[in-house]
Amino acid sequence: MNISSLRRLTHLILLSISTVILVSACRTTADTSITSYKQPVEDCRIVQHIMGSTCIPRNPQWVVNLAADTLANCWALGVRPIASPYPTGFPFPKYLQGKVDQVESVGDYKTPNLEKILRLKPDLIIYDSQYELQLKDIYKKLSYIAPTVVLNTPFPPPSWKVMFEELAQVLGKEEVGQQLMYQYWQRVETIKEMLGEQRTNMKVSIGNTSSEYGIWSYGEKHFSGSVLKDIGLQRPKSQRGDFHYIENISKEKISDLDGDVLFFVTMEREDDKKTLEKLKQSPLWSQLEVVQKNKVYVVGGHWHNQDIFAINAILDDLEKYLVNTPQTYD
Repeated sequence: MNISSLRRLTHLILLSISTVILVSACRTTADTSITSYKQPVEDCRIVQHIMGSTCIPRNPQWVVNLAADTLANCWALGVRPIASPYPTGFPFPKYLQGKVDQVESVGDYKTPNLEKILRLKPDLIIYDSQYELQLKDIYKKLSYIAPTVVLNTPFPPPSWKVMFEELAQVLGKEEVGQQLMYQYWQRVETIKEMLGEQRTNMKVSIGNTSSEYGIWSYGEKHFSGSVLKDIGLQRPKSQRGDFHYIENISKEKISDLDGDVLFFVTMEREDDKKTLEKLKQSPLWSQLEVVQKNKVYVVGGHWHNQDIFAINAILDDLEKYLVNTPQTYD
């Protein structure tokens, strides 16, 4: 899978989590020229990032998050942004309900509404390096509004653990981040013990389908694939290797999705449900052994995302379907 395809597909990942941004904020002021306004920072600490160094508040209260797939992690770390981009078309992720509140929309990731951000008077802006071509220009403009930190998100993206750690350092929440990672590894060890030796024989497949990208499978380097690897679960031969996805799998090669267990991801849009139902009508789908054994489990968009809530929701599914459901494997 080439970088261009992966970039397009990752946009779909980011859309599924970003639907939490809906309501209007109440903290507004009169419009001011971006190039003439810069909020002063008195008590601050120096943070190094890919655009240099920035002195940010020690305890930021009015954070505008413009980094993709970062909003939920901010909440997990104890920081509640006041605004974030909002792409339309995706329902609120079920796994975030009760964990992340709705915040002000400031446009989309590629072209955030700078005037609206200015009116919110943030004391910290978090951006990322995803859109490299516009980075230098928009960073300068954002820095006029408030101290701005740019997270390092090369393409393909690094592991979810690396990105989570970087955000914790930026926010000064290293201890909280370490505690959350400790809890993750505790859960991993518990699942490993519960599964015992059967995890060395269990081939776990991850698939998806949508009208935009056809049928695809997830590799070991994907966020969900790394969780399976941490537990020691095996993957079908076609899904082993240092890659994120294989997209546009033809129906004639749908056997690449076969395994002892298939976690089939849906973004919970009506279009995704219809696309999956159409796939199920194919005779080639019914020929899959995992389908015949009734070991296909339809799961939500958290399998597609990298935030700590999504990762824990994946562990919940593994407990539910692999630990608490009787399994037999060759």
